[in-house]
Amino acid sequence: MSFQAYLDAVETKTGLTPRELLTAARERGFDESTKAGPILAWLKEDYDLGRGHGMAMVHVITKGDVISDKHVGSGGTPADASNRLWLDGKATNPST
Repeated sequence: MSFQAYLDAVETKTGLTPRELLTAARERGFDESTKAGPILAWLKEDYDLGRGHGMAMVHVITKGDVISDKHVGSGGTPADASNRLWLDGKATNPST
């Protein structure tokens, strides 16, 4: 599953775009310095997200919307089309 596919699934599961979840995380005080554990606990408690989907959001919350180029077009898992993740909702993603 591509990184973007994880974020799209997060949106399906929560009803919120990744950007909306990022905003909620910032409101809770989560930022680049926050460890994964507290973020995962929050996502599990409030949105019932499992570890895989939660870790995709941990990346966005702590590292932003850029992923490593090694995953772009690699044909492996994940194999994203771009090193930039779309955070504004799967319905508005111009690459789909």
